[in-house]
Amino acid sequence: MALFHKKPDSGSSAPLYTLGLNKSCLIVGLGNPGKEYAMTRHNIGFDCVESLAKALEFEGWVHKKDMNCSLISGQAGDQRVIMIKPDTFMNESGRAVQAVMHFYKITSDQVIVIHDELDIEFGKIQTKYGGGSAGHNGLKSIIQHIGENFARIRVGIGKDSKVDPADYVLSKFSAEEQKMLPQLYREANAIVTEYLYNTQVQSLGAETRSFII
Repeated sequence: MALFHKKPDSGSSAPLYTLGLNKSCLIVGLGNPGKEYAMTRHNIGFDCVESLAKALEFEGWVHKKDMNCSLISGQAGDQRVIMIKPDTFMNESGRAVQAVMHFYKITSDQVIVIHDELDIEFGKIQTKYGGGSAGHNGLKSIIQHIGENFARIRVGIGKDSKVDPADYVLSKFSAEEQKMLPQLYREANAIVTEYLYNTQVQSLGAETRSFII
C-alpha cells in the first residue's frame, strides 16, 4: 500500500489522500551543499529535515557518496523513516532521491519533499500531492527522475519584486524572519509527524497553514 492513497470520491469535502499502512517513508529536504548556502531561503528544506531529525531524536547523519546525499534514519510509530539532504546542487536533486528509493525499495508515493516556495508568503506552509514543478529546479529534477506522484511540503519564503528571483532565493533571511524560523520548523515538524503517526487524516492537496500568530 502507498503512503498516500486516493479515497473514493463520495461527493463530500473529505480529504482525498490518507496515510496508508506501508512501513517506510522517505523525507527529502531540498537545498544546496556548502557553507556559503547555509541559512539561505533556498536551503529551508535542509533546515526543516535537520530540525525534524532532532525532534524525532534521530542521530548520526551519514554521508552516502554512492547515493549522492547525507542520510539519517529511524523509527516513528510503526514507520521506518529515512531523511536525506542531497549532496548534489539543487538542479540535480533527483539523482539522490532516485538512488535512495532504489536502495530502500521505496515508491514515489512514499516520498515527501520539503522545499522553499517563492509564490507563498513567508509565514505560511502549504501541502500538496502531485503536480508539476512550478519552476522549482529541485522539483523539476525529482520529477524527471521519479515522476510527479509524490507529496510536497511547500514552505513560503515570499518574494521581492525589486530582486531577481535567482538572487532572492540565495539571500539570507532577514533578522526578523530569523526570529520566526523556530516557529516555522515546529509547524513543518507537526505536519510531517501527523502523517507518520496517523493522528490526522487530511488532504495534502488542499491545506495552507500559517505559523505566524
